[in-house]
Amino acid sequence: MMNMDFVRKLPVPKDIKEQFPLSESSKAIKAEKDKEIAKVFTGESDKFILVIGPCSADREDAVMDYIERLARVQEKVKDRLILIPRIYTNKPRTTGQGYKGMVHQPDPTKNEDMLEGIIAIRKLHTRALAETGLVCADEMLYPENHRYLSDLLSYVAIGARSVEDQQHRLTASGLMIPVGMKNPTGGDYSVMLNSIVAAQSKHTFLYRGWEVHSKGNPLTHAILRGYVDKHGISHPNYHYEDLITLYEMYAEKGLANMAVIVDSNHCNSGKKYLEQIRICNEVLHAMRHSDDINKFVKGFMIESYIEDGAQKIGGGVYGKSITDPCLGWEKSEKLILSIADQLSR
Repeated sequence: MMNMDFVRKLPVPKDIKEQFPLSESSKAIKAEKDKEIAKVFTGESDKFILVIGPCSADREDAVMDYIERLARVQEKVKDRLILIPRIYTNKPRTTGQGYKGMVHQPDPTKNEDMLEGIIAIRKLHTRALAETGLVCADEMLYPENHRYLSDLLSYVAIGARSVEDQQHRLTASGLMIPVGMKNPTGGDYSVMLNSIVAAQSKHTFLYRGWEVHSKGNPLTHAILRGYVDKHGISHPNYHYEDLITLYEMYAEKGLANMAVIVDSNHCNSGKKYLEQIRICNEVLHAMRHSDDINKFVKGFMIESYIEDGAQKIGGGVYGKSITDPCLGWEKSEKLILSIADQLSR
């Protein structure tokens, strides 16, 4: 016996994709952008990646407003940076309580509706690609739901709470886009590196009721996001010494395409969102100091929205995060231009 109610059978991803298809022009844009992004991780390109956007996508109008602004800045920095908007539609919760993202609640002020949520996130990702020409990122909170967006995403992150999970690792091994494995909440690098080993390898496993064979994903890489110690205190792991330590451990594994993305928020900033500016600048300084770090660090993950900070659900401020606090647009644009300037020196 199971202590749950089976509410309704949801459409399979194939049906949703047929109902809300990509245009041929969007498919062509994504194919070209995917190649460009992959070259950063293989070392064929020296461009720098910014996975940047709201902590969680909460409303279509504000998210699209933000991405349209991002697209205009992308034109200014296209010779140095690749901007990948965060459209994070699944929100992990430490205790399972609170807003779980647009896939659960397309309207955060209303009750959960998973069918409407799946449709809403499909529409939002499709619209972002079609209207801005930018390809987007999302977090793989639920591996079985990835295929609802698999033809749209150009970057996937595996969160700190999911990185030890077998299904996340094996699903990542079957993808053909970069997948970032975050260090776990406890900070153990070896857990993250083992996850990368698993995702870069071939596997046979169960996925959505199928026996599947994955070919391994050589674009799987590390994300440093800081960690929490046994006393619940946050600690960063973006400093020079942290990057060198990870570089050396990574090299010992003999993994393909050594790469790390530095998450400037979460435990690295202690969720003090303004610290993201200083953190990015410190990592850029480390890159100038060390050739190894310069080749190793491929980009930043930055939490950014239209307005500074965060608010409670129903707070009413357009473009202000309802989860973790984010950098506002003015500061975000200035930071993007500063990063591009420093990389061109």
